[in-house]
Parts: sequence; structure tokens; C-alpha cells
Amino acid sequence: MTNKRLIIILGPTAVGKTDYSIETALRYDSPIISCDSRQIYKEMTIGTAVPSAEQLSAVQHYFIHSHTVTDLYTAGRYEVEALGLINRLFAEGHDTLVMAGGSGFYVDALVNGLDDFPAADLALREELMGRLKNEGVESLRMELRALDPESYATIDIANGQRVVRALEVCLMTGRPFSSFKTNSNRKREFTIEKIGLVRPRDVLYDRINRRVVQMVDDGLVDEVRSLTQFRNLAALQTVGYKEIFDWLDYEAGLVSAEGWGPTSPGDGPVTSLERAVELIQRNTRRYAKRQLSYWGRDKDIRWMEI
Repeated sequence: MTNKRLIIILGPTAVGKTDYSIETALRYDSPIISCDSRQIYKEMTIGTAVPSAEQLSAVQHYFIHSHTVTDLYTAGRYEVEALGLINRLFAEGHDTLVMAGGSGFYVDALVNGLDDFPAADLALREELMGRLKNEGVESLRMELRALDPESYATIDIANGQRVVRALEVCLMTGRPFSSFKTNSNRKREFTIEKIGLVRPRDVLYDRINRRVVQMVDDGLVDEVRSLTQFRNLAALQTVGYKEIFDWLDYEAGLVSAEGWGPTSPGDGPVTSLERAVELIQRNTRRYAKRQLSYWGRDKDIRWMEI
């Protein structure tokens, strides 16, 4: 039996994973291996709730601001890179390592492996991203629901990139995207312990609402504006960025309230920053709910209310 252990701290957005993981890492003299599919991008800081400079200095972090938004990054690539890092850190003498994050698919990739996951079909992806831009995410969501109800019920369907990737796999392979998540179950050479953090729903939702307001106060609008040239990249199809982009479009006169009809995609024109904040809060709450639904089937998670 191996004496090497990986503790994975997971849970919905804004539950408090950063503070808890730092406390745990300090207890075991471990770095923190981030498992967040957005904090990995160096251009995205405020809208992804990257740990503060003080938190980053308290414990060494990996996979924070390590890649660029122009780099196509996947769960399969994360599996390879994170597993290589983990094995190296164990070889250097660590007995316990701490991983923390809210990206369920990345956690699954690391724990179970996604070796048979199909490579991206870039032509099909470009077509679907074009549809996302022109039609909005709703038509793609409906197509995904018909082809793969399980993925529709568990992934963040407000995230256009996730919907595009799931639909891409369905159309490429003729198989549900969800069927690729549990095929491999590769054996790892270390023990894995999963700790799920939860809070009462009203407390969690209040934390989400307050965090979004704080993000705006910290300069989210300027951060999003600085990424305008990248807005069609997969990395930017993210709650917190899409809503601000929509508001900036309205402010620039690219979208008008008068021209918005009942067949138009989405929630209607975002005519004010206050409306953008409301949508970010709502979509983040929905994302948290789907995160909990995703992990609810995993019997290996030990849940803790904090």
C-alpha cells in the first residue's frame, strides 16, 4: 500500500475552497495544485477569483496563471500535466499533496483518466462557435439536451464553451459526451482522498452575490474590456465575462433594446452595469447548483459543511 496521498478539496464556487486548502496545505507542508479551468489563464484574474497575492505567497501554487487564453487547453492535457507534477512532487519527498478547485471534469480527468477522450475537431468546433456567436447558446443547449440529457443536466450550460465541447463530441462520435467521463478509471500510484465543502444554500448564494459585487469594485469591467480581442476564444466563454461583454456591446451601440425581439437569443440586451451584475450573480448561482449536482453522484467524496 502506497503511503503517498493526494487530498482533493472541491466544492461549489465561492464556498471557501481557497482558505481551506491553504490551511490544509500548511498543515501538511504541501504546495497547492489548482484544479480550476479558468484560473489557469494569466489574463484572467478578477473574474476567475484567483487567490490574492497574500494567499499565493502563503503557499506555493501550481496551475495559477500558467497558460494564456490563446492556448487551447483541455481536461486531457490537464491530466497529463498535473499527473506529471504530482509524481515529481512525490519523488521530491512529499507524502501528502493538496489539490483544490471547482472544475469537476478536470478532477475526473486526474482521478480516473480520460485517455480515450476524442481529440478536438477544430473545423466542427469553429462551426459551432460561429453558431454560438450568431444564434446564442440556447439553440446549442437544446441540441445537446436531445443528444445527451445527462450532460445537459450536469454541465454548466450557461458556459458556451462547455456546451460547444459537449455537442462537438456528440456529433463527432455519435456517442453522448457523458459516456466518456467514466470509461478509463485508470489506477493511480497514490491514494486519493476527496473532501467536498458545502454551506447552507442561502449562505452560499449570499457569498456569491457579494463576491460578484466585489469583483466589479476590484475592476472587473476594465479586465473584461482589456480582453475584447480574445472574446471569441473558448476561455472567455465564461460567466462574469460574457455578461460584461454584452453590456459593453450595448454601451457601444452594437446592440439596441428596440431591435431585440422575442426570437433573439439570451436574456435580452444588457442595458446597464447593474443588469450585468444581476446576470452574473444569477448565472454563478446556477453554476454552483450544477457543480453540486455533478459531484452528487460521487460516493467517494467526504462532505463537510463549513
